[in-house]
Amino acid sequence: MPGTVQSIERAAAVLRLLAAAPDGLGVADLGNALGLAKTTVHGILRTLHQVGFVEQDHSGAHYHLSDAFGRLGESYLDPNELRSRAINWADSLASRSGEVVRVGRLVEGKVEVVHHVFRPDDSDQDLDVGTTLPPHATALGKAVLAYDTSARPRSLEAYTTRTITDPVQLGEELATVRSRGWATEFEEHTVELASIAAPIRGLGGLVVGAVGLAGRIERICDSRLRHRGDLVTMVRATADAIARDLRDDT
Repeated sequence: MPGTVQSIERAAAVLRLLAAAPDGLGVADLGNALGLAKTTVHGILRTLHQVGFVEQDHSGAHYHLSDAFGRLGESYLDPNELRSRAINWADSLASRSGEVVRVGRLVEGKVEVVHHVFRPDDSDQDLDVGTTLPPHATALGKAVLAYDTSARPRSLEAYTTRTITDPVQLGEELATVRSRGWATEFEEHTVELASIAAPIRGLGGLVVGAVGLAGRIERICDSRLRHRGDLVTMVRATADAIARDLRDDT
């Protein structure tokens, strides 16, 4: 059997020590307790701080567990942060594709739209920010649902005759999403509409949301009703760009 990962063992030990020290601990304190060099401890603390698990006091001399560490079951990324990092890239995707673009994240089993870019034409459109979408019937939802098994909907409501309502079929669909890295939908939520989406990954590869475009079938799909490869490429590149911004700024 493979051995344990020493760096993770050390990080876990640091977290345990901090959990038992309400007033926090300094680098020297942790180094003495664990028999580690200060440079090693500082590297561990820097990484734990980067992922939001520890914080420094005002003096910068002591570290303690962050509030976020106690809420690991919740989304670690604020929706406003996701939106701010996605705005420019989503706007560019809408301009290049000519379609509606949305950025969303999973919240209590639904996909919450945190950013919405109108289709760049003069048609009447309603702003979707703050609304929710069914994860099993939209590409945006599948792109995040595929990486979060705890959020699988218990009941799969049918919105059209094409909506996936069988849990086994949904599981197969999500496995396909994971293997290729992007999701699609064809008249599963709204008749005559199709969509494409890709997951947005934060620190450590954790999927924190998705970006996708949607439009009429004749614009999203080719003559053989396959989702257009150029649009898939655009969506995946946009998701990667947002992910880079998230990692670079944390």
